Amino acid sequence: MTHVVHLETGRHLYGGGRQVLMLSKGLTERGVQSTLVCPPDSDIATSADPFVNVHALNMGGDLDAGFAFRFSEFLRDIEPDLVHVHSRRGADMWGGLGARWAKVPAVLTRRVDNPEPALLAPMKYGRYQRVIGVSNGILNVLRQMGVAEDKLRLVYSAVDAENCQPVWTHDQFKEAFELHDNSQTVACVAQFIPRKGHNVLFEAWADVNAACPDARLLLFGRGPDRERLQAQVGDSVYGASVHFAGFRADIRDFIGLTDVLVHPARQEGLGVVLLEAQAAGVPVIASRAGGMPEAIADGVSGELVEPGNAGELAKRLIRLLRDAELREAMGAAGRVRVADYFSPQAMVSGNLAIYREIVDGLPR
Repeated sequence: MTHVVHLETGRHLYGGGRQVLMLSKGLTERGVQSTLVCPPDSDIATSADPFVNVHALNMGGDLDAGFAFRFSEFLRDIEPDLVHVHSRRGADMWGGLGARWAKVPAVLTRRVDNPEPALLAPMKYGRYQRVIGVSNGILNVLRQMGVAEDKLRLVYSAVDAENCQPVWTHDQFKEAFELHDNSQTVACVAQFIPRKGHNVLFEAWADVNAACPDARLLLFGRGPDRERLQAQVGDSVYGASVHFAGFRADIRDFIGLTDVLVHPARQEGLGVVLLEAQAAGVPVIASRAGGMPEAIADGVSGELVEPGNAGELAKRLIRLLRDAELREAMGAAGRVRVADYFSPQAMVSGNLAIYREIVDGLPR
């Protein structure tokens, strides 16, 4: 049986980690053994399904050059056929080096679209036989950094549509987030960091709140900017309509009960939460940046706005909140789009096709 080692060093189970678990499950179903290397006590280690072998290995970030040695020693012990690195912050640099020392071919999936110094590209990406982007937006960034075209491949992220349908009742949803019967809900699921665009959203929300006083903004996530953003909202006239709901691992259990998902990020590789919302039948408003235009069919399953344009964002939100038929039509179109382009089967097949370019004898 072909054996693939997946390296995922994130401590929290964000979208990328869920993609690794989904891929590992799909590979197992097709006869490919997966081993997951991740930090001890990380969320993905405790969430890994029984079909994934888990090996805990400490990783200290970009400066932890010793990780390359530890990882290569592990690879020499188990002799896999391929390494698939899924993380940044040192894992991409040192994981590739460790695979090279162990003489195991390796591929890297990149999920973010932020540029890096071109001088790093040969050292980081030269160690991989293939570099996979989860959107064309990411591949374009890699091209600009000088990564060789013959190494680049596209495999979109995936969502399991069945797992995105609401588990909660409307009453549970209203009680959990202190909503009244007439409330309309706009959800934003994003880390509290500058590139996610919360400041733009709050500027737009002042107009939305004035035009749609029953609208409530639910903010899900965590991050270093949370306290500053909470203070900003607390000092505003619309503060009572905004709810900081924290990080929720169960977001898919109720995202389908919201009226609109908004994602005003300035940068985004693709945005798995955009796919999850569409799979649940929720229209999405997002920025025309990174891979987001590939996630959303503009005017069909959602709306795209220029990054940083609070006025345009407000207009699109108000329009959707006032038009139930439009929300329903976009929600239905989103379900179809996700099924057509972002299924787990398509994602697993895409990765397997790339593995086959490197390793002989893989199943189809």
